[in-house]
Amino acid sequence: MANLPRILVVDDSKVVRASLAHHLKGIYDVREEENGESAWQTLVLDHSILAVISDLQMPKLDGFQLLERVRASRLRRLQQLPFILVSGEEGEEERLRASSLGVSDFIAKGAGSAEILLRLNHLLALSDARASLEISRESLVQDPESGFFTRKYLELQIAQALSHSARHGVDMSVMVLAFDGYAALVDRLGEDVAGQVGARFARMLAGKMRQEDSLGHFLPGQFAIVSPGTSAAFCAAFAERVRQAVEVARLTVRGESVALTVSIGLAGVPMDRVASAGAMLDLAALRTQEAMGVGGNRIVAPGAAPAIPNSISIQHALELLAAGRREAVLPHLGALGEQLLPLLRIIDSEFDLALPMAGIEQRFIERAGKKQ
Repeated sequence: MANLPRILVVDDSKVVRASLAHHLKGIYDVREEENGESAWQTLVLDHSILAVISDLQMPKLDGFQLLERVRASRLRRLQQLPFILVSGEEGEEERLRASSLGVSDFIAKGAGSAEILLRLNHLLALSDARASLEISRESLVQDPESGFFTRKYLELQIAQALSHSARHGVDMSVMVLAFDGYAALVDRLGEDVAGQVGARFARMLAGKMRQEDSLGHFLPGQFAIVSPGTSAAFCAAFAERVRQAVEVARLTVRGESVALTVSIGLAGVPMDRVASAGAMLDLAALRTQEAMGVGGNRIVAPGAAPAIPNSISIQHALELLAAGRREAVLPHLGALGEQLLPLLRIIDSEFDLALPMAGIEQRFIERAGKKQ
């Protein structure tokens, strides 16, 4: 019985339940409940139930109320569960009410086994077909491992954004983000763990995006974002915030500290002239590879050479130091020192430190000049 499809029969009459169970015996595994309330509890807890056959007139929760609760459930499997009502003397008004609540079919009391099986088999076949169709759609839209959108779906989104851009003269942008040294991360942590690390940051990224943007999985360790109606400049500013957020993130995996940086390539219209959505995505990916090829941890935008920012803020420098990224701060010490000069002058004055401010300022200027 355990291998047979499970059906729930709900009726306050033990005789009726036994009769239905007899009709279904050997083809279905029948579970019985005597009222709508107990049936509801069973449906919530028993995920193996594939269909419901219920009477209308029952204590505690009648057939209408049970059907309404099932269709209003937040559980998707219950929303789409085949639900058959056993009708007796009910008139057209009751049937219309049941239809409005989402009943799948009616069976008249006293129906023979052949009719019951025919109706039930038909509904379960439709349910299987619907489930297969949804799986097929999800395989097109979502990567089965990461749960993010696939490249195919991203290309569809880009095609729509390009069409909208051509009709209304608005900008659109695409960015491809790649974790620098991802192959080494896989060697160090294993493919599964490295993938989980990447997915963790991608979910963080999803929380910072606009609702109209689309985030998808591009390649191992790489993700893409489609931003309709977004200029390259705005997209570059967002990319820089993402680059900084990843750079200062502190992550521990299996007791080991993992430091990550990303390279980001941007493409978009009207800056870039491309023939297709695929070409737009490939162009952004090419710029990502260009950024990685000259050291990573930088952004390549349309018309710009790959470069890391010439300066960083005091706040970002402190975040880098807190993340153990001292080497990322060193190239910016001169500019950071110049930013700190007003504060140093106040400290020198208030604490009467007699600091050689002129010499300190000169050293900062010299250090900043060398970086340039």
